[in-house]
Amino acid sequence: MIHVVSGSPFESEYGFCRAVRIHERTWVAGTAPIEGENVPESARDQMLLCGRIIAEALEEADASIDDVVRTRMYIVDPADADEVGRAHKEIFANAMPVATMVVVAGLLDPRWKVEVEAEADGTPRLH
Repeated sequence: MIHVVSGSPFESEYGFCRAVRIHERTWVAGTAPIEGENVPESARDQMLLCGRIIAEALEEADASIDDVVRTRMYIVDPADADEVGRAHKEIFANAMPVATMVVVAGLLDPRWKVEVEAEADGTPRLH
């Protein structure tokens, strides 16, 4: 089992890690659009940042963004769905995962417009 930590103080405080890999499967925790104290303004840029953070966690777990088989996107404003969805395509187009987008009442930080979870499977795919 591989545990990937990001250095977030919440990992030790709440007892979780950024990602876990067991055999060929990797799960990436809910990923917020935050880099230090910076949060991009647009929903698209927030989604792209989430994708970059997820890709980095996957690489550290010896997996790839192209191995992603499932994503879950949580958004706070339905008006952001198209921006988030198009950015999702930019990030995950090669993987073409199953995806769910859910509108929620809020996320932990009111600046966040999106939070994303991902699951990856590195097992060779049959075509």
